[in-house]
Amino acid sequence: MTNADAAWSDLEAHAARLRATTLRALFAADPGRADALSFALDDLTLDFSREKLDAPALGALVALARASGVEASRDAMATGEAVNLTEGRPALHMALRGSCAPLVEGVAEVGGTLDRFLAFADAVRSGAFAGAEGAFADVVNIGIGGSDLGPVMAARALAPDCDGPRAHFVSNVDGAHLTDVLGPLDPARTLVVVASKTFTTQETMTNARTARDWLAASVGERAGAHMAAVSTNLPACAAFGIEAERVFGFWDWVGGRYSLWSAIGLPVAIAAGSKAFRDLLAGAASMDAHFLSAPLARNLPVLLALVGVWRRNAMGWPTVALIPYDQRLERFAAYVQQLDMESNGKRARRDGGPVARATAPVIWGEPGTNAQHSFFQLVHQGTDVIPVDFILAAEPRVAPGWDAMADALADHHAKLAANCLAQASALAFGRTLAEAEAAMAGAPAAEVARLAPHRVFPGDRPSTLILHRRLDAFALGRLIALYEHKVFAQGAIWDVNSFDQWGVELGKQLAGGMLDALKAGAAEGADPATAATVARIAALRG
Repeated sequence: MTNADAAWSDLEAHAARLRATTLRALFAADPGRADALSFALDDLTLDFSREKLDAPALGALVALARASGVEASRDAMATGEAVNLTEGRPALHMALRGSCAPLVEGVAEVGGTLDRFLAFADAVRSGAFAGAEGAFADVVNIGIGGSDLGPVMAARALAPDCDGPRAHFVSNVDGAHLTDVLGPLDPARTLVVVASKTFTTQETMTNARTARDWLAASVGERAGAHMAAVSTNLPACAAFGIEAERVFGFWDWVGGRYSLWSAIGLPVAIAAGSKAFRDLLAGAASMDAHFLSAPLARNLPVLLALVGVWRRNAMGWPTVALIPYDQRLERFAAYVQQLDMESNGKRARRDGGPVARATAPVIWGEPGTNAQHSFFQLVHQGTDVIPVDFILAAEPRVAPGWDAMADALADHHAKLAANCLAQASALAFGRTLAEAEAAMAGAPAAEVARLAPHRVFPGDRPSTLILHRRLDAFALGRLIALYEHKVFAQGAIWDVNSFDQWGVELGKQLAGGMLDALKAGAAEGADPATAATVARIAALRG
């Protein structure tokens, strides 16, 4: 039996022990759980006291991390080893925020590239680089996957900083997305950024060609001057009409879902400014430094990863609801979906053999308090246990121009925070039948007997509370890096390559043939279901 096998066996024994108790009982036995199971980095605190574990179980999880080689895997990534085994390259997104500078081709260019695209962003903001009719009022980012999810999430989160051109995002090849975004804009005052490393991504380039035609219809030959690109394919950009001075590259050791820190963040920098973007990088770098140096037992990303392993493998819960009590983090769950599910949604180990245990959970969520009025019924009283990650800021960030309303907005935030804490408490402790009956004191006995069972909350439903002071660029960068490193640590424990995504390839390969079939109105040689659907589509189109 290997050390890792022994650690897994020990973990299963702790899980069996803790299944037999409840969170109510755990808090009754140890009223100091909230302090003992909370871990901090500056103003950021992770509170695991409402998770179905205790200090001995957490110790067993740390032992599992050590036995699984999390530290060695972390150090290999940081020093530029080819941790992306199937593609034979390193994963150096930390280098983009200055956290490591190994001897890998391209790392020395990071600072210069950052300065260059931030200088362009500031030139757009100031009007030094302008459009056909003066300074740009709007910037439209065209990308998909990591070239969209990171920038759109960050731009929304940093809304109080966004005093430059308005940022818009187009990702879906559905023409409705492009036309709905471009429709209200003035092409003569719009800058379009095309984000595609190869400049060949089907969805992105389809949208980019239509956007270029939209620009040309208004500004004619100057359409190319209304476009910039984030790509490594300079010839293709030139052929598209985008001059090299407005093309910003990044490197093959930056995966798409880790690329926000590169020139992919250009629309964020245009909207919020270079200082905010550098603060974003600094926040991520602070978490990098912690991840690379803190002992496993106090390492926030590792601990968050271990609690996820406890949920997924020890307790058998296959999904996680990510609920930020911050409207500006409305796209954070979607961002983490890609980060987590594309990284660790694997069934093959790093050596190609089958994984021994379940890997990535299903990540989903919406901001609170909206979530309380949609799917929290299922979370509280449904038949499945759904762990929750709550994210809460201690104080609101008041947008410029709203200082006179600060007191009223503080009241908004107090109610927001109260709801977050109430949901976490209700999930953990629930309401028994006796408590439900007592709450109906004074009602007719028959009415109590009829309704009380519907008002029972089983409780004993786990959650982690991630608390920080307030959401600004530094805090956002730190939060994103927390989840990046959490995903990496889990990949090391599950022994999967967190940096490839072969699962997206087959559908992309088949799409070309499907496109030809749809245009022809018949799918010769396709599977029977596809052939029948193509025929129905042709009939519906007349």
